[in-house]
Amino acid sequence: MTTLLVVDGANVVGSVPDGWWRDRHGAAVRLRDRLAVYAERHPEEEVVLVVEGRARGVEAVPGVRVEEAPGEGDDHIVAVAAGAAGPCVVVTADRELRRRVEESGARCVGPRTVYP
Repeated sequence: MTTLLVVDGANVVGSVPDGWWRDRHGAAVRLRDRLAVYAERHPEEEVVLVVEGRARGVEAVPGVRVEEAPGEGDDHIVAVAAGAAGPCVVVTADRELRRRVEESGARCVGPRTVYP
């Protein structure tokens, strides 16, 4: 069964102090590209990158579906996790988001899982 891997784009990008705050969209594109490499190595996972705010407008690429949160990114991530048809793993370091998605049955892992 395919595992849905939902990536909290804002949180994962923010975990690497590489100047992301100067270009949030560019940072989200770089994360998406890294996730595409990850997806190639993990074909058993369906990768979803959730973006919000100034990171909107990032296009999907093979292996990575990009979803723009219509409001708060965390709320969208919770909805995606709750609606997963099978196993779901959320990538974030946000403690409150972890609590919320774990209540829906998802498992959480930290940003280093996909963004070393």
